[in-house]
Amino acid sequence: MPFPMQSLSLSACHDVLRPPPRATSLCIAPRYSGAVRTERKLCSRNISALPRRPGRSHRGCRHGWRHDRRARRGLIVTYGKPNRLQRVTAQPKIAPNGKRRQLRHRAARSLFGIPMKNDAGVSGEPSSCSGSESEPNRSTCPPADSEQGSACVRVRMKGSVFPVDRALLAGSSEYFRALFESGMRESDQEEIRLQGLSARGFLITLSVLQGARPLLSADEIVEVIECASFLQVKTLTKHLANIIDSDNCLLMYHTAATYGLLDLFKSAALFITDVYGDLKDDLRCLPQEMISHVESFIPSSYVMVGTHSPSTELLHDGCRTVCYLDEDENDWKILTSLPLDASTTMAGVAVLDNKLYIVGGVADVSKNIVDSGFCYDPEADSWSVFPSPTQPRYNASLLGLEGGLYTMGGEFQRKPMASVEVFRPAKHTWSPVAHLPKAAPNVPCTVAMNRMFICLWRPKGVTEIYEYALERDQWELVTTLVRPQSYGHFMVSHRDNLYVMRNGPDDDFLRCMMDCYNLTTGQWTAIPGQYEALFTASIRGDSVFTLNQRVTEEYAIRDLRWKSRKQRKGFPRIGTMWTFLLRLPKRSREPLEKTVSTSRQQLGRHAVWPPDAHSACVD
Repeated sequence: MPFPMQSLSLSACHDVLRPPPRATSLCIAPRYSGAVRTERKLCSRNISALPRRPGRSHRGCRHGWRHDRRARRGLIVTYGKPNRLQRVTAQPKIAPNGKRRQLRHRAARSLFGIPMKNDAGVSGEPSSCSGSESEPNRSTCPPADSEQGSACVRVRMKGSVFPVDRALLAGSSEYFRALFESGMRESDQEEIRLQGLSARGFLITLSVLQGARPLLSADEIVEVIECASFLQVKTLTKHLANIIDSDNCLLMYHTAATYGLLDLFKSAALFITDVYGDLKDDLRCLPQEMISHVESFIPSSYVMVGTHSPSTELLHDGCRTVCYLDEDENDWKILTSLPLDASTTMAGVAVLDNKLYIVGGVADVSKNIVDSGFCYDPEADSWSVFPSPTQPRYNASLLGLEGGLYTMGGEFQRKPMASVEVFRPAKHTWSPVAHLPKAAPNVPCTVAMNRMFICLWRPKGVTEIYEYALERDQWELVTTLVRPQSYGHFMVSHRDNLYVMRNGPDDDFLRCMMDCYNLTTGQWTAIPGQYEALFTASIRGDSVFTLNQRVTEEYAIRDLRWKSRKQRKGFPRIGTMWTFLLRLPKRSREPLEKTVSTSRQQLGRHAVWPPDAHSACVD
């Protein structure tokens, strides 16, 4: 049920309900030219911000509208006449009768390759925007003279016509699937009329169905959520969840509640929980029941596990523990102890669906590989065992994505490997997928906007970033960077940015240098490095946590740069550390009193290790 929106102050809540848009496929900030004007202060008059309904205009205070309308929309204010692409991406104008005027879609047509017609049925000419000639024709409709030409349906809304492949609509939208299978007269018509949805929202929907991943402005988010809810497009809902950030999370949260998009509603609530401290003042603009819903979730905690080899019951190592940072008490506490047969030495460690997985690892100096994987469930506070990959390996990278656990590269009998396998916990089986472009151990990897990326080295200081195309089961080259070779690489992601970190051998080995690659603009940015242990970085919201023996450093990401925000207690142990985020249920944790037997023989496929209560992590 939609939550009612209370009367809000425009000056206090405008940024919450309508955050400024970022550079997207439909709103490309670098294409603006001219000097930027100084934005004026927003109007302070009170308005009633009601939930936006399909087919209705959403207008606020008209005070100072003529001078400040671009600033209030969050757009960049420039001198001179904007080019055609700017006019398309800008917010639609409001006519005197209170209705939005017709959008101009020619540039968008060129951008996405989607043919559009006007009311007279005449196809529009391609846009004259620079670079549009090189865009491939990605129309969703087969050519008229092809065998599948009859499978095309025209979707008309607000004077715009979209020729779309009928199979694409039926396979992606529950609304169209039910319509085409209903047997009603409309199911066989060549033209379908949609009422109440915006043409721009439907255009973005088609682009997402064709594989595009655009970032969206505030108004675009509202219109796309309308389409996702009405047309029941799961792919679009998933894309919206992937682009949630601290600028749009409140808008996503409120709009998803208004239109009943429950999956997006939960995803936005979980994100807000992780950045609750930064948005605490802005949350007051939401109804109390929505605030209470956010507070009912558990925020993510910064968790680490060190390098440990298998142990025995007689020689049990009390330091073979998984610890988490208690931010309220500024102390590290023990979450659980590792099973006796588990090894984190040269192992792969990753989190999938809020469960910790450990795969591979070596048992001794001879590099004998542990033949089982281990999974820790924070909800049940228990360990379970699952099969190891078909190809034994150590020094492999492990990454969780879309319900699968991917183990990539690594070594076997001291030889690098390129094979990749995926483990599906739901099926409890491993299966091979496309090999890496190059055999390599310890491959830096990360997930950005629900996309998997890896970082590989090439001779002469060349660093290549590849993306794994899940639908096509292949690795695709994204970009290349030439930098002096280093001893180590690491990669993390924040929003649509990939941060590649390296250390040594030039100048100072202890200094980590960073380069940032933006997936939307395709540009690299060199960033000043840090002396802290950036290879232990984990990102939560707009914060980065890094860890060493001396201090746990929290950075704030602002304008791509990492700026120190807060320092907490370090972790007083040496060796390689794996860090990650987990949502941990609130439990009282008492001091460790005795060792619990955790041999693999006592852990079956679904057997659990008895929970143990712990408290502060000791040396």
